[in-house]
Amino acid sequence: MNEQEIFSKIQDIIAEQLDKDKGMVKPETSFKEDLEADSLDVFEIINEIEDEFDVSIDTEQSINTVSDLVKFIEQAA
Repeated sequence: MNEQEIFSKIQDIIAEQLDKDKGMVKPETSFKEDLEADSLDVFEIINEIEDEFDVSIDTEQSINTVSDLVKFIEQAA
C-alpha cells in the first residue's frame, strides 16, 4: 500500500470520526489545532486506524498531524 492509499484511508476515518469534510483533512492538518479533536477523539481515531491497518500505535508516539500518522503506518506496514 502506498502513501497516497494510506492517506486516503486515514482521511476517510478521520472525517467520519470527527464528522468533518474530507477536504479539511490534509497531510499537514493538526488533530488538535485544525480539527479541534480532543484526546478522546484522537483515541477513537487511533483505535479505528489500528483495526484498519492491523498495527499497534503507542499512545506515547508523537502523532500531532495527519502526515505523522501516515508515516507511522508506512513504517509499521
